[in-house]
Amino acid sequence: MLKKPFLQAACSHALRTKLFFVTALCFSLLSSPLIAEPKNQPKGSKTMTSLNASGQEMTNQEQNVLSLIQKMTSNFEGGNLDIVMSTYEKDAAIMFEPGTAVTDSNVSKQIFAEFKALNPKFSYSGHEVIVAGDIALHIAPWSMHGQTPDGQDVTETGLSVAVLRHQENGEWKMVIDNPHGNHLLNK
Repeated sequence: MLKKPFLQAACSHALRTKLFFVTALCFSLLSSPLIAEPKNQPKGSKTMTSLNASGQEMTNQEQNVLSLIQKMTSNFEGGNLDIVMSTYEKDAAIMFEPGTAVTDSNVSKQIFAEFKALNPKFSYSGHEVIVAGDIALHIAPWSMHGQTPDGQDVTETGLSVAVLRHQENGEWKMVIDNPHGNHLLNK
């Protein structure tokens, strides 16, 4: 866990460098899943099917995982940080910078609030969801556009990798959220 002086210095440094670490907000994932019309669909029908990255119809659980990711993203963009935090387990590890996980939910909420100052908007070029029992993996390339309080444009891209766990109440929640999944490739 980051100590308060380090966290304050890291956040201050991030703001001075156009909030490089905003990429942590990858999540958020507003784009729709891939959509395709089923074969033999009646002419004029508007029924659509959600597809996974392999082009197969998504299962209900895969759709539920994707819905949670989209919920997190849209609420982050809207500034609803209590809802954002509700998409994570209590001690979830969130990578606001490569190599450093934050597991204190109060610190995570504070960092999200600071990043919200950019008024970020996210888009995704696709989503892959893999479910194995009560564990799921979500992978999505993302891009973010925002603006610093002094009017400078900020654009970032990355690869979001999130691990989720199926809860006893039937919901999914993130356990690990790493929007810097591609950082090893950039070394």
